[in-house]
Amino acid sequence: MSLLGTPVPAQAATGEVVVFEVEPIPLKVYTDPSGCVKLPVAAHVLINQTDKPVRVYSDPLCLGPSLTVQPGYGTHVTPGSGSFSV
Repeated sequence: MSLLGTPVPAQAATGEVVVFEVEPIPLKVYTDPSGCVKLPVAAHVLINQTDKPVRVYSDPLCLGPSLTVQPGYGTHVTPGSGSFSV
């Protein structure tokens, strides 16, 4: 919130979120991500190379419990219908 009580819009992260699926598939790179992003079905590893924490969810709509991945870190993700948000 701003000093006047109005919401401050969320800003995109600067940098990249990189997702590894399997060896024959090129890395998926999300540059300056913002909002909720559905992970590829075969997603296996997510690496946060942005300047903000990334939240990883097990559902495609960024709902429910999440895991926070700090800048410069990564995590394994369960293949299926996950998502992440910045």
